[in-house]
Amino acid sequence: MAELPEVGEALGEGSLVTAALEGCRLAGNRLNLDVYPNGCHQFLKLFEKQREEVAQVEFLRLNCNEALIDSTLGSLPVLKCLKSLVLKGGHAKDEYGACQQGSLTTLPQDFGSLLCLTHLDLSFNSFSRLPSCITDLLSLRVLLVCHNSLVGLPEDFGRLSKLTFFSAMKNQLRDLPRSIGELAELQRLDLSENALQSLPNEIGSLYNCMELDLSGNQLVGVPDSLANLRSLQQLRLHSNLLVTVPASLASLPNLSRLDLQNNRLRSIPPEIQSSPFVHLRGNPLGEPEIPLQSDESSSGELGRVFLVPSDDSFTVTPDGCKVILACGIQFYFPPGAATSSVTIHFQTLSPDPRWVKLRHHDILLSEVLELRPHGVEFQQEVQIWMPYTSPQTLREREVVVRTFNGQSWSDLQTKVERRGKPKKHVACCSIPHFSWFLVISRLVENKCRVPSEGTLLFSTVDPSIKVTFPPGVTEETRSITLQVLPVSAEELAEIMDDPESRASPLLCLSQNSTVDFLRPVKIQLPLPPGVTGLTLDRSRLHLLHGNLQAQTWDDITNQVVLEFTHLYARFEVTHFSWYWLWYTTKTYIGGIARKVYERLRLYQVNFIALQRKKDPEQVLLQCVPKHKVDPVLGKLHDRYQGPEPSDIVELFEGEQFFAAFERGINIDADRPDCVDGRISFIFYSHLKNMKEIYVTAEVDRKGQAVKGQKLKSRSGEHSEPKNGFSFPPLNLGNAETGYLTQTNLLGIAGRIGADWQTIGLNLGLPYQQIERIGYNHREDLDSQILNMLFSWAQQNSDDQNCVEKLITAMKESGRQDIADEIETVIELGRQKYRASIRRVGLDQESSAEDSAIAMV
Repeated sequence: MAELPEVGEALGEGSLVTAALEGCRLAGNRLNLDVYPNGCHQFLKLFEKQREEVAQVEFLRLNCNEALIDSTLGSLPVLKCLKSLVLKGGHAKDEYGACQQGSLTTLPQDFGSLLCLTHLDLSFNSFSRLPSCITDLLSLRVLLVCHNSLVGLPEDFGRLSKLTFFSAMKNQLRDLPRSIGELAELQRLDLSENALQSLPNEIGSLYNCMELDLSGNQLVGVPDSLANLRSLQQLRLHSNLLVTVPASLASLPNLSRLDLQNNRLRSIPPEIQSSPFVHLRGNPLGEPEIPLQSDESSSGELGRVFLVPSDDSFTVTPDGCKVILACGIQFYFPPGAATSSVTIHFQTLSPDPRWVKLRHHDILLSEVLELRPHGVEFQQEVQIWMPYTSPQTLREREVVVRTFNGQSWSDLQTKVERRGKPKKHVACCSIPHFSWFLVISRLVENKCRVPSEGTLLFSTVDPSIKVTFPPGVTEETRSITLQVLPVSAEELAEIMDDPESRASPLLCLSQNSTVDFLRPVKIQLPLPPGVTGLTLDRSRLHLLHGNLQAQTWDDITNQVVLEFTHLYARFEVTHFSWYWLWYTTKTYIGGIARKVYERLRLYQVNFIALQRKKDPEQVLLQCVPKHKVDPVLGKLHDRYQGPEPSDIVELFEGEQFFAAFERGINIDADRPDCVDGRISFIFYSHLKNMKEIYVTAEVDRKGQAVKGQKLKSRSGEHSEPKNGFSFPPLNLGNAETGYLTQTNLLGIAGRIGADWQTIGLNLGLPYQQIERIGYNHREDLDSQILNMLFSWAQQNSDDQNCVEKLITAMKESGRQDIADEIETVIELGRQKYRASIRRVGLDQESSAEDSAIAMV
């Protein structure tokens, strides 16, 4: 009896199975013994003393690196209620740090008597053949045999007709049984990194399969029957020996990704080559995924237009053409795209923060391209290639082209490639209309549709992050988006100056519904680096929840039930937002997280000019985030003198800007990054934007520190529109009822004065946002007013009643004078609108009056 507390400790906190000192009874149905040493030994002792209670266990996890695993398996057939069984190896590591395989090579024959088993995980073991008893588990829905040594599957594998997910990744499979086509319920099939040389035609009978991964094999071809998989959404065939693929794959109605990279493809069916979801890089035909190049070889008559920097337009005829702008942007207009000749005007502009709204952690990679006339439609898809800058921070991120439709920005399905000489990064997509376009880098988005039956969503950035949607979680199907931002321990230590603080990756979950889930959704996050279930001090662990704007972080540790394994924390929620797991001794954890979050997406920078002490004409220029100015200056103090940092300038991350010098200093004009005596930079908050240059002066400046002028963003160079181009206007209201232009809003801002906070509250802005505006611009009243007013205007530009709300807010704030001014502007706008309508003869009342006068 004295041994039972040891068993209870082995069960671990958060497990539903506990052993009491008195009574010796089991409660619950879950037994997790894979994260503690001698788990199999503990199971056998518990099984011996409380056999009847153990027989009721439904969920069991064991470590297959233990010596007693074979003896433990002999007891498992008694567990008739068992639904989920995890028998994984990989828990132990060798002297080189590699995971050791589990010792399992077979299973007892009566293992097939576990008729309730629906989930079986045998990964990281030593199976060379799948035991025949597996096919007796007719209730099995999930079977995982990853990282084994399987060379084949049983011929009667199709008996597992209820399987929805089967993964045999990282084995040595050479072929598949024909009975695999009998898995009618299979939705996900992962056979990646095996030795498959061919596939049976019966694989085309997996009509419910949505994801099929055959990458990393030795396939030289795939059967035409794959075209029968009408439910297929993702097909991965990269890293094989394919020389051709069936053209019928392009007709799969739900296919959103076809990965054919790194094969031996020498010819591509046109139907596949023109599909936007196909990835073909790494094949011997060069860059076949670019329709522009393939059309050059197949249609030599298609015209090619090269434009010089002074050009601002080109003409597209019904014959089609290829157009290459001087800045490197290219277009492909297929024959028949236009029914008559169309003149296209274009302009590249720097983004204006007033209307380009980057989302959290977006990085700007290009200037803005405007194409006019806006909204023009073509008979066939027009394709565009936009060059972009590719910083090192694009790891674990994705590149997309973003477009503006007159109301909001949206992302287009984009392919990324390198082309030209020298090779440049290019984003390629089909554009739905003519408007504004730019290239951005965003956090990777993993998406899924959640039906009423539930589903499972993993992160491709960190596969240990997963979200489980149980059956009955929703009545109507919802679309879910998952994003992950990894935060390194080094980065966190640099920001916080606290080596004891740790944080998990930052998780953002969103959905296309405003309704909470009907049942709790389970989220799994990895524990912060260096923290395990064995060493965990729960008083130091904090689960933080942020709103969608990430303006506040709330500690919800005591509001959820946290379960812990050796590596993960699990909890349940009914609504989505940002989630962050912290391990720290700090008390005000929400405020600390907010500061860290702001630093992770910091756009404010300083430009520093430092003069080398031994050679004053050699000048070091560097652009750094504002919080790194002092550390950088400290490191360079021995070799350089100065410093002369500029004022703080707030920029888009990735926006190009210039740094100049005081009068009398000239920069070598032959530098490729020098424009009119100014050096250009592209700011990325995690990069050292550093340039070392030589300067000359009309006077001897030795011994004097070089002084840099204030940073100037490129957006400041386009204060006036050129050639009729302009940014999307910020107009409130509409022409018929009257609207306020940006000029009107600037005039209103000039009259507000110290009442701006009261007006902001009456406009409905959150108090926290008003506080933040006041703090960020605490030395500039005009900036406070402008930020308040234009923030509200941006958020309400789609509201037809926004002007009336503005007038009401002014009255409630005691500013009847401004309210009267707004009403005067609105009435004047209405009068101009009516006058313009009469001039073109569209005013029905005036037309009727004119007709009556004519009759008299």
